Amino acid sequence: MTRRRISIFGATGSIGQNTIDLIKRDLEAYHTVALTGAHNIPQLAHDAIKLRAEVAVTADTDRLQDLRDALSGSGIEAAAGESGLEEAASRSADWVMSAIVGAAGLKPGLRALESGANLALANKESLVCAGELIRATAKKHDALLIPVDSEHSAVFQALVGEDMTSVERIIITGSGGAFRDWPIGDLPFATPEQAATHPNWAMGQRITIDSATMFNKALELIETKEYFGVEDEKIEVIIHPESIIHALVGFVDGALMAHVGPPDMRHAIGYALHWPERRNLPVERLDLAQVAQFNFYEPDLTRYPPLRLARDVIRSGGLTGAVFNAAKESALDAFIDKKIGFMDMAAVVEDVLSISETRGNLLDEEMTLESVMNADAEARIAARQVITQRYG
Repeated sequence: MTRRRISIFGATGSIGQNTIDLIKRDLEAYHTVALTGAHNIPQLAHDAIKLRAEVAVTADTDRLQDLRDALSGSGIEAAAGESGLEEAASRSADWVMSAIVGAAGLKPGLRALESGANLALANKESLVCAGELIRATAKKHDALLIPVDSEHSAVFQALVGEDMTSVERIIITGSGGAFRDWPIGDLPFATPEQAATHPNWAMGQRITIDSATMFNKALELIETKEYFGVEDEKIEVIIHPESIIHALVGFVDGALMAHVGPPDMRHAIGYALHWPERRNLPVERLDLAQVAQFNFYEPDLTRYPPLRLARDVIRSGGLTGAVFNAAKESALDAFIDKKIGFMDMAAVVEDVLSISETRGNLLDEEMTLESVMNADAEARIAARQVITQRYG
């Protein structure tokens, strides 16, 4: 049996760890090329040894010696920094999990596509910042983009065998996050610790806070347009507190195709890993009588302003997505550091988008890796200025 060559970027995060959980169950089926992480060197080294990886890479150049020490005697290479990530991504692989959080995942994802690997994309920011570039690179190198976000995996599955011309709408669901039942008046006083507790999913700090603001759903709105090529008007967001229906696709005959499953990322990861086959996965089998009911309601844009901003980004196009994401990441950093309040994050992003519009070139400049990274850098500078001027 030919072993599939795989790499996992962002191996120490929740998506990476769930991917490794599936790989460990059938180690002989895979040859692990590269694992990457950031600061959790013990976990990175442990998994690299367990999966017998060729190379392990830490994004933190200051931890390279720690990684070398942890891998001593294993025969596994150690590398660090952006250059190490890009070199690892350029190694021949059949399948690459892109789960690095934030815009930092863009370059390794592009390098993996350029090497011809199929890219399982859990990094929302790649398509938000550079959807046109990602899609063009995949096409040029005959590589596939396979969605791993539970919502886009659900849509991807619902569209199997369907003609996109028959799609009338795509509905992505959201839990509403940690504060979905809070009075709106209390939201400005929410703390990072409170925002980092999700009612349904076990995720990292940053994505959990993004769930509370629904910035994650805003990113997914933009992703939906990029993945499936549908107009903004055909994409809907609905609050579904149970997090069991992950997305629905509506067709011109009035039918709705729903993807129903437990809130376990191993389903979407496993589907991407085994695609186009379905294989047995170690996930809960739903007892619908126990579930009893599904609830849905419209998101309140006063509570969740990122949803409004995302639609503005889709309509503007160009490099606006890169600006949106960079401003979001900067605002999130400031909230975690307790420099701004919970509701201030959306206000910062809106201000940065307005500043960027006045500078021009966002719609007309050609989308290249350089232009995307320049837009990202300028937006982070603008965000810092907004935060300093408005919040001290």
